[in-house]
Amino acid sequence: MADIVHLTSVHPRYDTRVFVKQCRSLAERGHRVSLVVADGLGDEWEDGVRIVDVGRLPGRVNRVLRTTRRVLRAALVLDADVYHLHDPELLLAGLFLKRRGKQVVFDSHEDVPAQLLAKPYLTPLARRLLSGAFGVVERHAYPRLDGLVAATPFIRTRLARLHPNTVGVNNYPLLQEFGAAPDWGAKTQEVCYVGSISAIRGIRELVQACALLESPARLSLVGGFAEPALADEVRRLPGWKQVDAHGHLDRAGVQRAMARAMAGLVTLHPVVNYLDALPVKMFEYMAAGLPVIASRFPLWQDIVEGNQCGLCVDPLDPAAIAAAIDYLCRHPDVARRMGENGRRAAHATYHWRGEADKLAGFYERLANGRAGGSRTPYPAKRSA
Repeated sequence: MADIVHLTSVHPRYDTRVFVKQCRSLAERGHRVSLVVADGLGDEWEDGVRIVDVGRLPGRVNRVLRTTRRVLRAALVLDADVYHLHDPELLLAGLFLKRRGKQVVFDSHEDVPAQLLAKPYLTPLARRLLSGAFGVVERHAYPRLDGLVAATPFIRTRLARLHPNTVGVNNYPLLQEFGAAPDWGAKTQEVCYVGSISAIRGIRELVQACALLESPARLSLVGGFAEPALADEVRRLPGWKQVDAHGHLDRAGVQRAMARAMAGLVTLHPVVNYLDALPVKMFEYMAAGLPVIASRFPLWQDIVEGNQCGLCVDPLDPAAIAAAIDYLCRHPDVARRMGENGRRAAHATYHWRGEADKLAGFYERLANGRAGGSRTPYPAKRSA
């Protein structure tokens, strides 16, 4: 069994992909697993995983510069066999660890060059420059690592051109969190959105759609606003009177919100880094037995319409979103049948158990030296 350290400078310690799924799954399989975080909440042991906190510093510049150095220092103290990086700014730390003779893998949660092109706080020129610059960093750094982990098939295909040892580990849900099939007799005239709330995730259009509803449906909003000014803006829209804003809820609270709802919404805007994404909430809605109202992206249409588990709409059209909500709320038998279809698809295909097996196999190949190694390795650092 390997001694594995996961490193993050930005994700919370109980991040669903990093801790709940990857760290816990590896610990359950007998690996010694540590997680280095930077949230200021202190060290602890949780579910067989050692959590090491390097402290929280405010601001993006601090995160990229000072926090990265703190994470690297903690990584060196832990002296593991394998280091698993979860943030792009940790790539330089990863290369340093390679020079020390360590095995290092990078987990690409998103298509980073595409993600940078959609950052709202950057100017268009800055987006293009940073996206291009990170593409150069990828071409330099990735071949020198021992492997890459990709969160979607699209990212895996792109990264496989840079490293032969690239595995896709999709962010599918943990089925045990969703228990038995939902009780449709307990449903209310309600739909839910779960996740971070922002403009490009479609909050304006969702609230505008609420003003156009012909059914008495309400929108249950679970999550926090990424942009405070946007929160003030949408609260002034006429449709807000149909919204129940719950803020952040724990996993049990999320499950209760889904249990009440007749559909789950994932109407993200057609920005470049969403078109080929696999939003975990879409699969969680399916696992919970909820029909999905999703953006009409080709990949999402293949999943939602291919499994007959929901409706796809233009995410920029509030009237189309409202019509989909009204249809499902007025046709509960159809909604229930779609929800059952989605639940079957989640249990057959879109679940974490299969992804955990792929991740474990990836680590087994690393341990046995069958991963091919880095194609452009650094020499191990000589002792003084």
